[in-house]
Formats: sequence, C-alpha cells, structure tokens
Amino acid sequence: MENLTEIESTGKTTQEAIHNALQILKLPKSKVKIKVLSEEEKGLFGMPGSKLAKIRATVISKTQEKK
Repeated sequence: MENLTEIESTGKTTQEAIHNALQILKLPKSKVKIKVLSEEEKGLFGMPGSKLAKIRATVISKTQEKK
C-alpha cells in the first residue's frame, strides 16, 4: 500500500470523520493536521445524518514538525 499523505473522510459527526481518517492513516492525531471542510447537518426533528461532516487530514511531514 502506498504512503498516504492526505485524505478526505466523512462521518455522522466531525469527531467520527477525524476518527475514520486516523484509522485509515494509522497515525495519532498529533501527527496529522485536520481541516474541517463541512460540518454535519441534522435531519428532520434534529435527527443525525442529514448531511455528513467532511474533513481533510494531512500527515505532518518531518520538516513541518521542526518549525
């Protein structure tokens, strides 16, 4: 499998989307930069899942860690 440096992930909540991305990358949150692309939107009567949250997770390179 190739080394992923950036992925987009979705979930019912932002936290779930982040969790999914970290599972795919097999990295702790401290090694990844997270950008929220869109928040989840509740459905009718506040039910979850009308619109999924979407994030972009980028692996922090060694050169970025030194800054």
